[in-house]
This record gives sequence, structure tokens and C-alpha cells, in this order.
Amino acid sequence: MPSNKVIISCAITGSIHTPSMSPHLPVTPAEIADSALGAAAAGAAIVHLHARNPDDGRPDQSPEAFEPFLKVIKQASNVVVNLTTGGSPYMSVEERVQPAKVWQPEVASLNMGSMNFGLFPMLKRYKDFKYDWEEPMLEGSHDLVFRNSFKDIRYALDTLNATGARYEFECYDTSHLHNLHYFWSEGLVQAPLFIQTCFGLLGGIGSHPDEVMHMKRTADRLFGDNYQWSVLAAGAAQMKVAAMAASMGGHVRVGLEDSLWLGRGELAQSNAVQVERVRQIIEGLGLDAATPDEARQILSLKGGDKVAF
Repeated sequence: MPSNKVIISCAITGSIHTPSMSPHLPVTPAEIADSALGAAAAGAAIVHLHARNPDDGRPDQSPEAFEPFLKVIKQASNVVVNLTTGGSPYMSVEERVQPAKVWQPEVASLNMGSMNFGLFPMLKRYKDFKYDWEEPMLEGSHDLVFRNSFKDIRYALDTLNATGARYEFECYDTSHLHNLHYFWSEGLVQAPLFIQTCFGLLGGIGSHPDEVMHMKRTADRLFGDNYQWSVLAAGAAQMKVAAMAASMGGHVRVGLEDSLWLGRGELAQSNAVQVERVRQIIEGLGLDAATPDEARQILSLKGGDKVAF
């Protein structure tokens, strides 16, 4: 596989942003399916999926909530489906793992360490909320530890390894890379490791170029050529960090889970427009966006015919 192929992942809705923050945030199964298919058509090789209650937009990690959009996406596109095991940081690991356990996707996300998870700064920007759960969820993050203990991670791996899923290892700090190295050295995860270094969330590492380089150097030292590097950055840093990583041979993740914006003061009207923007950056660097099948080859995935949806 030529090294000029950049995998674009698109995180469609997440659980961090709330419906009052943007009218463009997908909430219903139809909106999530449409937005994912739009992102795939724009060049995303992987779509990273959460589910929401269609009535009020709150995160829903029941396998049943995923079913309607999973089947639509599968029938209409060859895109790689990545299901969250992060769910919401307010949920138990047993609850978070259920959708991937049931639907057996090609890729599941896996958070690699416990961390403070500060969403409350968004209360400075947003004052008017449509639903009664939104403000308390943000306010509650003053005292929120997103629990991902070694026992929790081991539980997720023991549950999902049997399905043949591979992982998007979400690493919000250097300690998470060391945690991943432990599980790799114990033989519980296999190379090529798909490492998503995550920047700019309060509680994790920042998004300065020095911090991006620090995570890359640490991963290089720990994993050598046994991993594929990807980045995501929250908010305004999204495209800057993506451009930096792509220029260094990495892959990129965009999407409304990570940022609601396309530019300063400009809400992204879809996931597809963020994919188009990052694709312009990639192609401007003389690189190409990987197709879903190229992503499968790069990441050694089991194939779209081996999922349970």
C-alpha cells in the first residue's frame, strides 16, 4: 500500500455536544445515517458512530438504538463502520461495550485510560438549552472522571476480541500510550495498532504542535512500525492538527463529534463539509484520501461481510 494514502475517519455525532449547540448535529437514526453516508461520499473511509435518543438527543448506548442506521449505512455504502465503546463518560463499561458486542463491527473505539473530562467550559458559550438534560450533563463534568481502568479495558478486549473487531485506540495523553503498550506486550491486542491521539479536550493533552509531536515521538518509541497514527483535535484546533499529522504521514479524524465548526464563527452544516475541507488539505499536500477498501488493507480489518448487521 503506498504511503500517500490518508485514512479520513468521520465521527458523526458523539455524546459531548448537545442538540442545542447546533441545528446540524445529527440526532435521529435517519439523520445519523444520512450524515454518515454524506461523509462517506465526501471521502471518509471510516465513520465512527454513536447513537442518540431521537426524542431529546441524549446519548443512547443500547444496541437497539444503533440498529436502524447501521443497516441503512451497510446497504448503501462500502464505508468502514467504527462503533464507539466510549458511549458517554457517565456510563459503565458494560453498558458502553454492548453495541460493539452485538453488532460486531470491523472497528470499535477503545479509550486507553481514565481521565478528568471537562465539558463545563461550553457553558460559557451556550446559555439556552432545549432539553432538561443538557445543562446538568455539562455542569456535572466539574466532578467527572471518565473511568477506563485496566480492568475495564481488559473487559472490553475480552468481550470484543472474539468478534474479530479491531480497535481505534483513543489516547488522550502519553500515559494512555503506555497503557496500550502494556496490553500489546501482553498479547491482548495485535499490530497494526490504529492509534488515535486526541488533542484539546480539557483533562487530556493540549493541541499545541509541541504536544502533537510529543505524542508522535512517544508512539514511535513504544511501537515502532507496528502502528498506524491518526489524530483528532477538539474545536478550533481540528483542521490545524489534521494538516500537521497528514504532512507527517498520519491519518486524520474530523466530524461533528469533535468540532461543530468549519471555521471561525461558521457552524459546519454537515459532517460532509468537514470531510471535504480536510480532503482539500490532504490533496493540497500531494496525498490521497484512502478508499474504504484501502483502509481495510492498511488496518488489516476483517471485512464488511464479517459484521453482524
